[in-house]
Amino acid sequence: MQAPSGTHEHGPLERSDLDPDPIVQFHRWLAAADAAGVPLANAIALATADASGAPSVRHVLLRGITDEGFVFFTNISSRKGRELGANPRASFTVLWRELDRQVCVRGSVTDLPSASSDAYFATRAREAQLGAWASRQSEPMAQRTELERRLEETAERFDGGDVPRPPFWGGYLLTPDDIEFWQGQPFRLHDRFRYARDGDAWTIERLYP
Repeated sequence: MQAPSGTHEHGPLERSDLDPDPIVQFHRWLAAADAAGVPLANAIALATADASGAPSVRHVLLRGITDEGFVFFTNISSRKGRELGANPRASFTVLWRELDRQVCVRGSVTDLPSASSDAYFATRAREAQLGAWASRQSEPMAQRTELERRLEETAERFDGGDVPRPPFWGGYLLTPDDIEFWQGQPFRLHDRFRYARDGDAWTIERLYP
């Protein structure tokens, strides 16, 4: 019988349960979260830091997983974009409360090729494409009517044609150095396993909760 949502009554996580490749293991857990009906199972809390080391965090949507790592998109002029430009390292955590699981990822970040960003942008709803042009993400705004006006102007500009990707909008690849998988257990005696990159391979170690 499945454990109640959000409890520490799920089965233990053993070393033998883990794939040697953390990317494959992440795929498995993400698929399980989708199958369990977890809302926005691909929502991650992404942490970045500026050149001085001051951190900031926000939720974004994970839009792809490759053999190299994890893909997300944003306005490059936003705070996270500026911070990644100054300090191209990041970390994220995803929590699947219904399964009492979380994953923590840390690594370096690189820009996706323009062709990859173009291809993804073309799949977005037209309203989202227009919104990407209209929003000066992270900049001060006196009132919402400014955004609404910019959106109207953008819609008129591209009326009757395709909406191209803005030059200030693009994708990033987070290539992990380490990935931790956490399975909740009663009395805070959780199961934790950390993958650490070792050349072209990965080492796996169990951590104290």
